[in-house]
Amino acid sequence: MGDATVVDFATLDRMVRNAPFHAWLGVSLKSVSDEGVEIALPWREEFVSDPNVRYTHGGILAALIDLAGDYAVAARLGRGVPTIDMRVDYHRTALPGPLVAKARVIKMGGTLATAEAEIHDENGKLVASGRGVYLTLAR
Repeated sequence: MGDATVVDFATLDRMVRNAPFHAWLGVSLKSVSDEGVEIALPWREEFVSDPNVRYTHGGILAALIDLAGDYAVAARLGRGVPTIDMRVDYHRTALPGPLVAKARVIKMGGTLATAEAEIHDENGKLVASGRGVYLTLAR
């Protein structure tokens, strides 16, 4: 298991969009390289947590951190992987607008992989960051 991606953009984008939850979110692959992945999340009114302030629910941000980390690992394995553990830090409210998650693999192992991700708003401001541990052991 090296540091290089083993799937092309079109294949990984199909993998990202394939799950019904991902389709509901509206996520798509923005880029993939040996350095990591970028996943775009368009704005949806259903993401609102507080109708008065209209900020994005933290669960949506956590899901985006998780799936960006997962697909950074998947780009190297050619398959999705289950999440073992995850942590998220919320840095500012995510107001209505598209978001981009950038993720990279920190450690790739035969049993576990660790990836980190950052979410930025449309102005490039850091909204949330996190780290996940994923099971890489072949099923």
